[in-house]
Amino acid sequence: MTLKIDDKFIWDFWHYAEDGIQHLFYLQADRAIGNPDLRHWNVSVGHAVSNDLRNWQVKGTVFQPSAAPAWDDYTTWTGSVIKAEGCYHLFYTGTCRAENGMRQRIGHATAPAIHGPWTRVDCGLGAGLALDLDERFYEEHAEGRWHDRALRDPYVLPEKIDGMYHMFFTARRKDGDKYARGVIGHAVSPDLVHWEATAPVYEGGHYGQLEVPQVFAREGQWFCTFCNIREHWSAAMLEAYDGGVSGTSYLVADHPLGPWRPAEQFLDGAVPCRRYAGKILHDPVTGGDCLMAFEDTGPDGAFVGRITDPIPLTLAQGRYSLAGFLTPE
Repeated sequence: MTLKIDDKFIWDFWHYAEDGIQHLFYLQADRAIGNPDLRHWNVSVGHAVSNDLRNWQVKGTVFQPSAAPAWDDYTTWTGSVIKAEGCYHLFYTGTCRAENGMRQRIGHATAPAIHGPWTRVDCGLGAGLALDLDERFYEEHAEGRWHDRALRDPYVLPEKIDGMYHMFFTARRKDGDKYARGVIGHAVSPDLVHWEATAPVYEGGHYGQLEVPQVFAREGQWFCTFCNIREHWSAAMLEAYDGGVSGTSYLVADHPLGPWRPAEQFLDGAVPCRRYAGKILHDPVTGGDCLMAFEDTGPDGAFVGRITDPIPLTLAQGRYSLAGFLTPE
């Protein structure tokens, strides 16, 4: 069974597993809003649990925008959950009404248990605010270039590397072609509370943005999944992939801090977009890896808004594949 809620659209999600229980946190909005494009501005975070990634028990809403005025009083978007330093940590994307949701920032909340309650952390920048944009490395909003300032989708590794915690996020660099500026940003912290941005770990050149990163290791290789739409691909990538697709692919590296490079094959794409914001997860049923994503455009052209069952993946010679992948010329 897919993860479907009859009265809600659900889309981007993040995963946490503990003691044989699979946890999904996901973005949700009431279907009563009518137009699914409005879901981004009517959002909260839901939680569901499963033993097998197939049969889900919905736990309901666990996090939502702050009461106004606040830096995250408009939206609470995609993030990640880890357990470290004696509690659970939720990192998330926030925007505020005062800026019409244009500027994204990264927030932090903690909980004594995975089911909450989640409390925003005072990181010294305002309740819950963990990281703001650093213009030394990342592009501030510019009229006519993008509709937003990208600093979102934080993915935090649960274990320290060289004495620091590492956060990866979606951002854009300050130079280059509009559709080649998308990067995987990076920040470090000694304690998960105080964060400092650093230069991107992937400096882009291929896409205008790389959304919803997920960083993990398999068989001595590091992978960073991302998603985007073909309208945000560089001219070179569009030519290489015969006009491009929309969906989920990944970067590869020998170390989590890079250098990263795009996979030779785009993992899961289609026109119109079939599935989006995919994650590569360990499947507790098969023992292998699988892809899970939210269903985007259905056969009737309408937005679907539910999360797929696991889709089997093959990992061979350090590369993932599934049926229907697109091979560049």
